[in-house]
Amino acid sequence: MNNVIDITPENFQQVILQDSQTQVVMVEFWAEGYEPSQQLAPVLVNVAAKFSGNLIHARVDCQKQQEIAGQFGVQNLPTVILVKEGQPIDGFAGVQTEAEIITTFEKHLPKPEDALYEQAVELVSSGDYQQAYTLLKQAHDMDVGRADIRLLLADCQVELGQIKQAKALLDTIGLVDQDALYNSILGKIELAEQAADSPEIKALQQQLVHNPDDLEIKVKLAVQLQQANQIEEALELILSVLYKDLHFGDAKKLTLDMINALPDGDPLKSKFRRKVYGLLY
Repeated sequence: MNNVIDITPENFQQVILQDSQTQVVMVEFWAEGYEPSQQLAPVLVNVAAKFSGNLIHARVDCQKQQEIAGQFGVQNLPTVILVKEGQPIDGFAGVQTEAEIITTFEKHLPKPEDALYEQAVELVSSGDYQQAYTLLKQAHDMDVGRADIRLLLADCQVELGQIKQAKALLDTIGLVDQDALYNSILGKIELAEQAADSPEIKALQQQLVHNPDDLEIKVKLAVQLQQANQIEEALELILSVLYKDLHFGDAKKLTLDMINALPDGDPLKSKFRRKVYGLLY
């Protein structure tokens, strides 16, 4: 995508005033044959390419557009000014390295995790916790310090049965970020833990105590645990059945179904998939 524009009086209002409402405009003031301008130009091209989705690269030839340069109060070349919503928000004069420029720009430009988080919010609103989890896991890996990402990820974890992981994530949330969503997640965890103590699960656990080698009881208990969102415990239990007898009843199919139901990006999915493949192959 070519996002480099030469600014003239004809397109000044469109780019600087209108386009900057939705994207940040990087205005490069330069002059033909001036060594510092020529030195900085390719660096700015590289920077603009890296942020092409959120940044417009506008160039002002100060020899031809002296009036525009005067409007911005440019006194030295090269000068770079960031414009957002029609107003200058940052900039620098002189030659800088690509790393220095990126450091200056990053605080004004949307980060990849922002887009992932916004998509996840929409998915959660529509009840698609599995896909939202995958996006939030990516966003969390990019910025582990974002409390809003951690909270929404914990919410998805509860909905997907990852109670232990959700509780561990909530433990990292400071008091200042313990909002309504935080309290809602705590409530969901409490309900999930109560469901895990269902009479059916307790009865099967008691039967297993008296019959520790009964594979049928293990399979039934694993199914109940999975339905109660105790996914890791369910997989560990049903996998113990496969270790004893790979072809016992529907154990292999149930194990694969449980694993496939996990969202992409869930560490449990890769962990247990490796274990099953180790048994099969």
